[in-house]
Amino acid sequence: MPRPPLTPAEYWDLYKPHRGEGAQPAPEQGRFEWTQFPGHGPGPELLGAPRTVLELGPGEGTDAVYLARHGAQVTGVDFSAFQTERARRWWADEPGVTFVHADVCDFLVTEATEYDAIYSMWGAVWFTDPEQLLPLVAKRLAPEGIFVFSHAEPGPDTYGPQQMRGKWLEGRQRELTVLRWQYPPQTWADLLKRSGFTDIDARIVPPPADEALGTLLVRAGVA
Repeated sequence: MPRPPLTPAEYWDLYKPHRGEGAQPAPEQGRFEWTQFPGHGPGPELLGAPRTVLELGPGEGTDAVYLARHGAQVTGVDFSAFQTERARRWWADEPGVTFVHADVCDFLVTEATEYDAIYSMWGAVWFTDPEQLLPLVAKRLAPEGIFVFSHAEPGPDTYGPQQMRGKWLEGRQRELTVLRWQYPPQTWADLLKRSGFTDIDARIVPPPADEALGTLLVRAGVA
């Protein structure tokens, strides 16, 4: 009997963490960038000067650590147990940053804290139904709070949840099915407006000249 497809959390636990064999050192922490191209596009200034920050899907935790080192109190929420444990181990001596293992929607429902800024850099916003996620984010932003997220520019024929399929990692031939929500900027702006956001800026950051796809970058606030 064939094994069932991997769940999204299983995918991140099994595939995303592997950068080599054996114990892995903490990644270098240097820049905070919204695009996939080093040194290209805006940086942390889009968040303003928040005192409290929530990252949705921190992965290795480098961006959360960057903000903590610049004076913010940062919480990173990730549904991958492996990613969360690894980030905790790597950054155990860093003050001002906490990593939580939880589904982001569950966390936003049960956690009563308000944040000056919430962001997702190629993280959970890309992989979560926005009809469910965006109203929850709006409720957890402090007055005049900021929400920013980025991910790859959607292709010309993609709209809505798209299946990301593949078979990777030698010796593990289970299929995976992960949905990524792909919308053009105007659709994201409409979704955010319906969820209570204001001052919405949704755009594509053009790529460097030798690259094909840019970066979707969205910034919005609450009153």
